[in-house]
Formats: sequence, C-alpha cells, structure tokens
Amino acid sequence: MKKVIVGMSTCGLSAGSQKTFDRFSEFLAASPGSFELKSAGCIGMCYREPLVEVREGKSRIVYGGVTPEIADTIFNEHVKGNRIVEEHVALRMEPGQELGGSEAPHQKNQVRIVLRNCGLIDPESLDEYEGVGGYQALRKALLDMKPDEIIKVVKDSGLRGRGGAGFPTGLKWSFAAAQKSNVKYVVCNADEGDPGAFMDRSVLEGDPHSVIEGMIVCAKAIGAHMGYIYCRAEYPMAIRRLTIALDAARERGYLGSDILGSGFDFDVKIKQGAGAFVCGEETALFQSIEGKRGMPRIRPPFPAEKGLWQKPTNNNNVETYANVPWIITNGAAAYAAYGTEKSRGTKVFALAGKVACGGLAEVPMGMPINDLVFKIGGGIKDNRKFKAVQMGGPSGGCIPASLGHTPVDFESIPATGAIMGSGGMVVMDDQTCMVEMARFFLDFTQNESCGKCTFCRIGTLRMLEILTRITQGEGKPEDLDALKKLGAQIHESSLCGLGQTAPNPVLTTMKYFPEEYEAHIRDKRCPAASCTALVDFVIDPEKCTGCTICAKNCPVEAISGERKSAHTIDTTKCAKCGKCITVCTFGAVYKK
Repeated sequence: MKKVIVGMSTCGLSAGSQKTFDRFSEFLAASPGSFELKSAGCIGMCYREPLVEVREGKSRIVYGGVTPEIADTIFNEHVKGNRIVEEHVALRMEPGQELGGSEAPHQKNQVRIVLRNCGLIDPESLDEYEGVGGYQALRKALLDMKPDEIIKVVKDSGLRGRGGAGFPTGLKWSFAAAQKSNVKYVVCNADEGDPGAFMDRSVLEGDPHSVIEGMIVCAKAIGAHMGYIYCRAEYPMAIRRLTIALDAARERGYLGSDILGSGFDFDVKIKQGAGAFVCGEETALFQSIEGKRGMPRIRPPFPAEKGLWQKPTNNNNVETYANVPWIITNGAAAYAAYGTEKSRGTKVFALAGKVACGGLAEVPMGMPINDLVFKIGGGIKDNRKFKAVQMGGPSGGCIPASLGHTPVDFESIPATGAIMGSGGMVVMDDQTCMVEMARFFLDFTQNESCGKCTFCRIGTLRMLEILTRITQGEGKPEDLDALKKLGAQIHESSLCGLGQTAPNPVLTTMKYFPEEYEAHIRDKRCPAASCTALVDFVIDPEKCTGCTICAKNCPVEAISGERKSAHTIDTTKCAKCGKCITVCTFGAVYKK
C-alpha cells in the first residue's frame, strides 16, 4: 500500500500544509484503505513547502508546493494511477539511496545524523521511532555499558557542543560525573532565540525521541535522575510533540523507575521559557527553571559543580543530544570519520535570508561557506550577487563573500571575527546595507539585555544610538572610533556571552565594509539604497506607462503626471513609505 506523508512542521503549516493534509483526508474517506496517510516533520526543504511524499516500498517521491488543487492531481495520477507527476517533483529517492545522495540542489552533499529521522517518521509515533532503531542506543548504554565507557565513546567521537561554544561534550560529561552528589541534573537547552535560526525547533518537531534518548544516555553517564528541557513558549508545536513523546516513553518504560529493568531511574520535565534571549546562557537558564528572573551569574563555580539548584548539572543543546544515540549505536570512529581534525562530525545549519533554497541543511564540518550557499542553498535569489553571511545570530559576526572559501568549523569561523553559534546563517545580497544590518542585530541584543551589567545595558544603547544616527544621515567621522571603543569595552566588561558578543555584528561590518560606513557618514548616501532617510524614490520614464496606479495609492499625493505619460515624484513631499514600489507592476519605481 502506498503511503502519503505530508510535512506538518511549523514551516509546512505556515505554507498551508494543513489544507493539503485535509484534502488527502477527504480522498481517504472517499476511498477507505486505498492508501495510508501520515504526517512527518521537516525534511529541510522549507523553500518548497508544503511538501508531500508518496512512498511505495523504499521508493520515495517528494512533491513540492502542493496546494489542495495539486493534491488532486497527485492523488489521481500517482496514488491511484502510478504515474509520477514530474512537474511537481521536488526530490526523488530511489531504493537504498540516502537523502544526502539525492541530486536535488538542497539535499546533495548532505550527511544526515541529527536530521536522520526528520521528515522520515511520524514524530508522534513511538512505534515508528523504534522502527528505525530508536532506543537501541539506550538499551546498549544501560544494559551493556558502564558510565565511564559511555563517556569514553562520546569523547572519542570528538563531539563538541552544538550550542555555539563548541566545548568537548565527553569532557563536559566527565566533569559532572566526577562530582560526588546524590542529586544531579541533565538539562537540554532548547531556548533557540537567534533571528533566522530554526534548527532545534525542527528537530524537536520532527524527531523528539532522539533528544530524549540522548538525555537519558547522558543521565546514565553522569549519574543523574532528573532532567529538564527548557523550550521557549513560542514553540508550541515542539512542546506539544515533546509532551506526547515523553508520555509515550514513560508508558513503554524508557523513562521513570527501573528503566528497561536496569535499575536506573530517570525522568524529564518540560520548562517553558518566556522568550528571553539571555536565557540561552546556561546560568540564566538555570535561574529561570528555578522560578527566578533569568539573569546570568559569575562563573566559577561552573554548572558541572554547582548548576541547577546548586547541584551538579550537565547542560547541552538539542542538536548535541540528538547526536548521542547515533554515536552509541554506530561507534565513535564512524562519527569521527566526518568533519575535520578538531571539529568532528556534522553540523545542522538554518539557511535564511537572500538564499534561493532556504531551509535546513546538515553537512560535514569543514565545508566551505561558498558550498553551503551555492551547492546546498542554490545560490542567491534572483541571481543577485552574494555579499556576505551573518553567522552565529546577533551574537555572531558578518563574513564577507571574499572569505567564502572559509571552512565552517570551530577554528576557522572565529578567525574571521564571527562565531559558529548554534547554526543560523543569514545570507545577504548586494541590496543589503551592512550598516543597517548591524543596527538591526544590535537593536535585538540591546532589547534582550537583562540589564545586570552596566556596559551591556548602557554601552549597547549608546552604540545603537550612534548606528541609528548614521543610518539616518546624521553620522559624524568620530562615530567610528566611538563604536570601536565601546565595542571593546562591552566585550571586556560584560558578564555573559550576550554582552561579550553583542558588538560582533558592528565590529565585523566595520572591518569588512568600511566604505559603506564612510559613504553613510561622509556622502550621506546608502550604497545599497536601503536606508530610507538616505534615498529618494524615483520613477524611470522609460518604464512608466502612465497607468496612474502609483499616484492613486500615494498617501501624500507626491506623484503627478498625465494618464499614459511618464509620472514624477516630488521628493520634497515624498514620505518614503514605499507604497509606489509595491503597487507598480512595471518595475518603474526604484530607490536611488
């Protein structure tokens, strides 16, 4: 029997997959038993949602952009008639072919370890997770391995924390394991707050059991009996599927007392965060779990010694834990075979911004930025010029296209002034203003500062005020020195990673794009024609047909001209709202 699988993660639902799923439900109701209808998580091709897979045996055909109308065609011609609807095929998987071996631009060259089950199984079905080997790693760890053996395997694999810092995971576990305490905790940081990042959300929505299994293995290794998943409330679907997964795991004996008859006890609770970016920092996260205001504290002592409720605690992020079952099952050497000497394994990236094929990608560590942008991401939208990529979110930095050959690993990326971060990559084209981009990210971090450190609370505000003046054409030459000085002081004087890295977008754009800052300050001009205060809206007389649509929609009546004749914009009246560009169907209005 054929299976019809509809992508029902947040990206799919936002593109309309619920209507598509409902349409196939109608077909099934009309023809009971004619096919099997299931839902799945995100396969990574967010740019082609809604996605529908028709699976027969081991052959998989994934259709993209499936509206209810296209669903009619797929049902009638493929599900009923065995004819593949070629014009809507997004991905074709032959029997035995791995997803990363597909010729589809977004999937080619990928190696899926963390994302191994996302889009493949129903995330709400424990049976399906077990069907692809789920909880076999847990059986091995609990019944056949000692805690120090588990830690050695994780150490030998070379797995480093995927939350941003890249600290060796096995070493971190060993610190917590060495503590003499009857009470220890395992915490999963799912507080994914970077603009443009959605890696953790997709894993929790598409394969929640892999994260839970990784946490249980960690608990056995360090001697913990209680765990927390700290997930922001803005991820309702992730929380719902985690709740379903936890309940199913308890019912089947993977959580609770005497797990699998091993004598080991462990359980997990979900703590919903209120969306404070600073709670991505582990000590602030612990404060929030304890019911206090999320603010970082001084280290040492480090969490392995005194973490949650002052007890030894291990904290890793979603992606780190999702790697663990694969490593236990396949061995350290298999994992270490991917990546570079000091950055082993794979990394999940969220490709966003001006990239043609936005979505999730999992690739071996060490892949150059250009390969991620062009081979995985399909290049830049509308064939525009690649300008830069922001890595590491607001705490990261801007890497110019001239450094596109840089390998993506824990050593090479920091050398550019950026950071790996959790894996968000915002791609920019030649229409992006780097000054405005720096102002945008600094505005975010300034708003998210907890206020505990003076330099973070006030210093970022002063930097934001300067950047705002520059984008409004009121910048002064001495502003550049002030930005550099403030950036250095904030970095040196802030307590946690938020303040220490907040100046990165500003400092890296000043380093790699000094000419744009100079143009804004000296010439009162935005080279990317992006900063509204520094551009004029102009009508190209060669393209204008005199349709009058722009004049009718101008809220300040700044556009004039006779019907069927080229129109003009009075720049002294223009409010620069951009309405004229939006309504013009001939591309005659542009910013200059």
